[in-house]
Amino acid sequence: MSEKKLRIAVDMDEVIADPIAKFIKLYNRDYDVPLDLTITPGNEMAMHVPEHARLKIREYINEKGFFRDLDVIPDSVEVMKELQKKYEVFIVSAAMEFPNSLQDKHEWLADHFPFIGWQHIMFCGYKIVNTDIMIDDRIKNFVDYEGRKLLFTSPHNMLLTDYERVNNWNEVAEKLL
Repeated sequence: MSEKKLRIAVDMDEVIADPIAKFIKLYNRDYDVPLDLTITPGNEMAMHVPEHARLKIREYINEKGFFRDLDVIPDSVEVMKELQKKYEVFIVSAAMEFPNSLQDKHEWLADHFPFIGWQHIMFCGYKIVNTDIMIDDRIKNFVDYEGRKLLFTSPHNMLLTDYERVNNWNEVAEKLL
């Protein structure tokens, strides 16, 4: 009898997909003003644009197609393939907050992570999941989560110190493989 694999929940945005680069690209296109790429630790993206453009960020993320062509976070594909050999891997995204993202995210995953079957993709609101490990950039998703929490570094969470941190996918590999 084979041993049951531990389960891992992996977030999408700012963990395997890069919406920040897309925000910057769209902002530069629409405002023709270079966005300062020095993002102050602890601040959200909206804190780095003029006040008049803050609502525009929300518009971008709600547009159909926004999530379809995001860049892949470096090394995530290779490490996720290796993780699947040792763990049962689930993609868990709070996609319901942005209903236009559902098809985009599904197609993006099919393009970049075709080895993750539809049975292992969860689009949800709250991330109430029964896994052993969660990799996420948002600590709100760790509330009431009982498994091992790996905080994936993103500008908005850089000042947080109460969680086990991973800065990139090579560090994920070091900790889990």
